Amino acid sequence: MKTMKKVMSLVLVSVLTLSMMVGCGNTETAATTWKIGGIGPVTGDASVYGQAVKNGMELAINEINEAGGISGVQIEYNFQDDECDNEKSVNAYNALKDWGMNILVGSVTSGCCIAVTAETAKDNMFQLTPSGSSVDCIINDNVFQVCFTDPNQGIGAAQYIGANGLATKVAVIYNSSDVYSTGIYEKFNAEAANQDFEIVSTSAFTNDSKSDFTVQLQQAKDAGAELVFLPIYAQEASLILTQAAAMDFAPTFFGCDGLDGILAIENFDPSLAEGVILLTPFVADAEDEMTQNFVSKYVESYGETPNQFAADAYDAVYTIKAAIEASGATPADGISGICDKMTGAMTTISVDGLTGTGMTWAATGEVAKEPKAMVIVNGEYTNLQ
Repeated sequence: MKTMKKVMSLVLVSVLTLSMMVGCGNTETAATTWKIGGIGPVTGDASVYGQAVKNGMELAINEINEAGGISGVQIEYNFQDDECDNEKSVNAYNALKDWGMNILVGSVTSGCCIAVTAETAKDNMFQLTPSGSSVDCIINDNVFQVCFTDPNQGIGAAQYIGANGLATKVAVIYNSSDVYSTGIYEKFNAEAANQDFEIVSTSAFTNDSKSDFTVQLQQAKDAGAELVFLPIYAQEASLILTQAAAMDFAPTFFGCDGLDGILAIENFDPSLAEGVILLTPFVADAEDEMTQNFVSKYVESYGETPNQFAADAYDAVYTIKAAIEASGATPADGISGICDKMTGAMTTISVDGLTGTGMTWAATGEVAKEPKAMVIVNGEYTNLQ
């Protein structure tokens, strides 16, 4: 009898265990909404980027939901702050998984994005980063970019400076401890050899020494630099411009997408950014109807002019919509099933967005679109013809 009871108990445990496993499997497949998560810094030094991405995503999601959703399915949205810290970005990802996320937009900065891609690869979660531009962000098959890659930005910047004769003597100040900055600098330096200008000064700083740039600026000034290339983020660039003005050093300052948002840096005098040039996929004063509608809605909703990060995030959400519709994916497919379908569809779609017309994606995850140049004039970003 004891033996029989023991056998029956084991059978009962097995049945209950199987039931729980089936139930757990159905938890994911029973999803009835798209649960899109976002990760980026909305506090801290890089908050100008993360807040813009959060806003741009929100604006696009609200529009899509008001129009009936994606294939008739509504979107739920959850954005987590990572403070531009790799570990916190991974923690944010785990929090979003607990919430039920089935698609990720993020992370915003390259270092954090790379940290999170290791996790999305394990889960086979579809990931689209609006602004993580390092090539290491897209080493896994499940990750795609809306922004330009760092190599493309470095090459494009050197070619633009050369083709437009902006300077014959160029200095570079970059962050040697940051994957975004070094990636752009290395390609810029290589392409400069093919252009009609000379790099007369190259100096670096690190994340542990990014408050005093007088040594780097003095080196550039002594070398006679007419233009200083800054493949860095806006927070550090704002300090460089402030310190250059104090030294009476006034070259042309030229940057990439990381400088977008410099006018919104707290306690920075925007007049010091007058004449700064940067390559970007988005210019808020463009005259096309799509851009003007977006800018108008953004200003109405958030009280400020959108930067490129907001535009890339907006395009990211509409790219997800296009990939879902092309693939036929549904929330019931589950995380991995959604990812497999959307990954296959990404190389087949073309998206007309704020940051590019006819944007397409390679299987490598890289986007194809053309950069634009803009210059800061009277405290506003202006298209540079």
